[in-house]
Amino acid sequence: MSAAQWGRDLSMGVRFAFAGGREGWIRALLTAVGVGLGVALLLLTTAIPNALAERDRREEARSDHTFSQQKIPKADNTLIILDADTTFRDSDVRGRLLEAEGPRAPLPPGVAEFPAAGEMVVSPALKELLASDDGKLLRERLDYRIAGTIGEQGLVGSQELAYFAGGKGLAKQLEGLASGARIDSFGNDDLGSPDPWDPVLLLLVLVVFVVLLMPVAVFIAAAVRFGGERRDRRLAALRLVGSDGRMTRRIAAGEALAGSVLGLVLGTGFFLLGRELAASAEVFHVSVFPSYLNPSPVLAVLVALAVPAAAVLVTILALRGVVIEPLGVVRTAKPSRRRLWWRLLLPLGGIALLYPMIGQGDDGGNFNQYLVVGGVMLLLVGVTALLPWVVETVVARLGSGGIAWQLAVRRLQLSSGAAARMVNGIAVAVAGAIALQMLFAGVEGNYTRASQYDVSRAQMSVNVPDGSDTSAIIGKYRDTEGVRKVTALSDAYLGDRRGEADADIQITVADCAALREVATLPSCRDGDVFAVKGSEYDSESDHLAKPGATLWTHPDDTTRSGDRPVSWTVPQGIRQAQPREDPTGYERGGVLITPGALPEKLAALTSTSLFLSLDPSVRDAADHVRNTAARLDPAVQPMTWRSFESNDRYATIRTGLSVGSACVLALIGASLLVSQLEQLRERRKLLSSLVAFGTRRRTLSLSVLWQTAIPIGLGLLLAATVGIALGAVLLRMTNTSVRVDWPSVLSMTGIGAGVVLVVTLLSLPPLLRLMRPDGLRTE
Repeated sequence: MSAAQWGRDLSMGVRFAFAGGREGWIRALLTAVGVGLGVALLLLTTAIPNALAERDRREEARSDHTFSQQKIPKADNTLIILDADTTFRDSDVRGRLLEAEGPRAPLPPGVAEFPAAGEMVVSPALKELLASDDGKLLRERLDYRIAGTIGEQGLVGSQELAYFAGGKGLAKQLEGLASGARIDSFGNDDLGSPDPWDPVLLLLVLVVFVVLLMPVAVFIAAAVRFGGERRDRRLAALRLVGSDGRMTRRIAAGEALAGSVLGLVLGTGFFLLGRELAASAEVFHVSVFPSYLNPSPVLAVLVALAVPAAAVLVTILALRGVVIEPLGVVRTAKPSRRRLWWRLLLPLGGIALLYPMIGQGDDGGNFNQYLVVGGVMLLLVGVTALLPWVVETVVARLGSGGIAWQLAVRRLQLSSGAAARMVNGIAVAVAGAIALQMLFAGVEGNYTRASQYDVSRAQMSVNVPDGSDTSAIIGKYRDTEGVRKVTALSDAYLGDRRGEADADIQITVADCAALREVATLPSCRDGDVFAVKGSEYDSESDHLAKPGATLWTHPDDTTRSGDRPVSWTVPQGIRQAQPREDPTGYERGGVLITPGALPEKLAALTSTSLFLSLDPSVRDAADHVRNTAARLDPAVQPMTWRSFESNDRYATIRTGLSVGSACVLALIGASLLVSQLEQLRERRKLLSSLVAFGTRRRTLSLSVLWQTAIPIGLGLLLAATVGIALGAVLLRMTNTSVRVDWPSVLSMTGIGAGVVLVVTLLSLPPLLRLMRPDGLRTE
């Protein structure tokens, strides 16, 4: 068979696709829309690596070295920069205070000139938020005049909330609790080699990509087969005018090729439109600029070649088992039963590829990425191979029922393959989602843990700057809306000798109510002193907290005491107390002192932390606290406590999965709706005939619903089975005990069913319009 003959037959099919009048254009357009949606998501996926790399580059370019230990002297090219990050409700706000120390001080990326004291430049998203009614609380905190906006080069995402504010006297704040530095440039080229990835996290990344892309490929393969029944009549006509079977199949492949090429054009348009809309969207606190979404040229060319090639291949394979004769296509007769044995080879082959890697996740070994990708793909493709057999086998055994039920069952018995194709994509998506949820649930304990904070006793904490009026600051927080209780604990360390101490002991200063948060006291009143013995981190209380012992301030505190050490004598009336974990989970030891027993010179050397208990009935209690902190000192950042802590990379992968799942679910819904409309369009005359003979529209609507519900139910059942099997294999690969996460299984299955329900409801109006007698009219 020459290439020229293939070219002639394919080009003839392309002409048939666009020369069939209104019906031909509708058929080609439906195919193109289905393919285009998948192509758009594939192009988006190929752009993800570049988007992530660009986000990292911009984050590195604006790095201000605030955690660097290197100190540089003041010069005409230096800049003082302090962290002023904050949080508004559940969104992070990146903030920096700037003070140029000379005319050649470096400007942050995206900033044209330094804001003056009392002014700030903000990101477009923050400017919009501050101008809205929702930003009232945040406006109170960021009490600066907006002098400009940050350019794109200074932001990592279009919806990022960020600002740079001008300040004065920032160098003095570097000596306190403020996090910041003196810098002479932005950017950090000396980040060193990144930490190696955990093999289990790499496995998660690989599986996430395969699970997200497989439904897209399945939908594209199904979309190129739209219009199958109408195409059969055209193929029979070709045989009648002298075309042989092979030539007819190549012409049919040419029609699919035309639809797929048009789908590539539409998919590119969808992608470019979505690329522009991406600037106004934020999914799970992740946003990008349109310029980030530039697909890799190699991957884009691969998509452009693979989609048409897949269209031709799928059509040729689909027609191999079809006998096309001049008087019709034998597909309309009862088809031969599908064979099961070769369909089982796909999932078994997938398990065989994954089996050699079982147990490697806990031994520091690496998973073979090709075996992982191949094994997961075979297991998920096995769903598409098994589902037609399952649907055919089950519907062949369905019994009698009402008229709507009989119409649906008979239709499924005659065209179970078309019903299975419509369900394949969502079944693959649900199977992959179940497996991923099982894997995430199984390894979650390795990457998330309960925090040490006792959120039942306090929900936020804040440090009081040294040298501040502690009593006044405590009063400000107590008067803050939404604060129920403030626990103030002041700490210092005393040594056993003047100068360099061989051993030191922690002293905690607080009133009786606060001391009861850190120890079990026999009784307490102002002026009491207690020695806590037996705490986990204390080993010096026995000999340092003896009555009459003289203790000296720590050598590092001499600058705060006028370069003269301060001594304190343990009083004779010191009493014993039992240790208790404080709200941070730390078990304090040493000496507990009430304010009445503390010398004034020693009180000046303590550092104070406040633990805040919030009123849950006040919605924005945490933001009221942050506003109070900003009024007292913009560089002080209150800490919000969380019950659980998670690994950053693990959290990033989960976020990526959530974003990708949202995109795939949107594709599933849109493609499923297109497929449903295409099937209804093909059956327009049949539905009109039934209505003309007196069949109630309610009966026909129920029959269409059953035709959707039966294969969907079977598909979800098969997806749950394969998903649980794949999840079990992946858990064994990570050396994790196999446990079925039934809530996740049920939720993923429910989401899949919910998408189908929404699509079915959206297809009811077109269905009602098609069920009219005038649908029998023929041009």
